[in-house]
Amino acid sequence: MLIIPVKDGESIDRALKKYKRKFDRTGVVRALRSRQQFIKPSVVQRQKIQKAAHKQRNISQEEQA
Repeated sequence: MLIIPVKDGESIDRALKKYKRKFDRTGVVRALRSRQQFIKPSVVQRQKIQKAAHKQRNISQEEQA
């Protein structure tokens, strides 16, 4: 459970903004989405390697330009 301290005279909008920011940082939604379906560890590893290769290509293209 998230607890957001609200100061006297602080608006509801500001408190909601704090809550949303804190909620995003916990990563609850991300974890729920990743658990919706099982992905084999070998597939996860392959995706990591492909992502790293993609990043490396982008970095090398920026250096050439």
